[in-house]
Amino acid sequence: MRFLAPFKIAARALRRNKMRSLLTMLGIIIGVGSVIAAVSITTGATKQVEDKVASLGQNVVTVFSGSFSGMSGRGGWGSAPTLTVEDANAIKKEVNNAVAVSPEINDRMQVFANGLNWNTRVNGESPDYPQIRDWDLASGAMFTDGDVRSLAKVAVIGKTVVDQLFANQDPLGQTLIIRNIPFKIVGVLESKGFNLFGQDQDDIAIIPYTSHMKRINKRTFVNSIMVQAATKDSITQVQNDINGLMRDRHKSAEPDFTVRTQLEVMQMATQTSKIMSVLLAAIASVSLLVGGIGIMNIMLVSVTERTREIGIRMAVGARGRDILIQFLIEAVTLSVAGGAVGIALGMASAQIVAASTGWPTITPMLWIGIACISSAGIGIVSGFYPAWKASRLDPIEALRYE
Repeated sequence: MRFLAPFKIAARALRRNKMRSLLTMLGIIIGVGSVIAAVSITTGATKQVEDKVASLGQNVVTVFSGSFSGMSGRGGWGSAPTLTVEDANAIKKEVNNAVAVSPEINDRMQVFANGLNWNTRVNGESPDYPQIRDWDLASGAMFTDGDVRSLAKVAVIGKTVVDQLFANQDPLGQTLIIRNIPFKIVGVLESKGFNLFGQDQDDIAIIPYTSHMKRINKRTFVNSIMVQAATKDSITQVQNDINGLMRDRHKSAEPDFTVRTQLEVMQMATQTSKIMSVLLAAIASVSLLVGGIGIMNIMLVSVTERTREIGIRMAVGARGRDILIQFLIEAVTLSVAGGAVGIALGMASAQIVAASTGWPTITPMLWIGIACISSAGIGIVSGFYPAWKASRLDPIEALRYE
């Protein structure tokens, strides 16, 4: 019972001035609510970006043509054709933990079917492509290594192409005309939607890379090489091994290729949202500081108002430590109560933003814990000086106070 006594006294003192207590908590409420809302929105945005990056594939390392310099200038990704199918085969054979490889040829062209036409991406790929991209087929099957070797006229198409050319029809077994060459549709990819760069991933037709190189464009180079590492932990090792292998194969004074990983893409894509998260949290934290100052100010006023009360308590046996604990409990109660209301308000605000804008929001439990601890910490820090001042009052002088 003695343990609960300071809490009862604190509750009685705070109820005595309800409006002042509420206004004192307001700074904490606004500060914590702003932090929780900001973190919820930016965490949701970061998760959305990460999901978009994940839709590009699992543990992907991509080799691009380019990153070279010459007599007349320098270039970056895709600036000059330098990669070959032999490079892709060498990566598959010689790089440890490279579990899937697909040479890529990318073009955009008009395709025809059912008397209709549609401009879409036509990619030359290997049978490993769905595995690398973590992309299941809705129906049919992927073409095989035998189709690649025989330059088969087969295609796998995305949902957008199906909707545009085969509405209300089963496209399997039907013919897709690419550059006046008939390709038999053997599979349909599941819908993936738009990627991180705003590109419709379902707007695609995939054919064997050999068929694209020999039948469509008569080329000897590929645009890029997609590689899947065995695990997330092996991505860096695969990237380094590819760099070493390609340097040995190309023997150029400067690299005529660029190797990028999915981790690098994710880091670049989430950098902005992380910076925004830190900035918003920092700005919102100013309100917490203001709230802490408000609590200190009110507690100092409370000490002055209750000087006679403090004198009476000390005269009947209360020690300085008891007075210190009493005022600290009042300050922490104000701060924690404000923090609890702020957390609820911040989560509600995040949900309102999500409902009105369609943005995903996530409130990490870690930040709720941080908000609770911060609120209590602010109460202790801002209430300590007034509490210490109260505990140092001279009982005789306090009893004389009017």
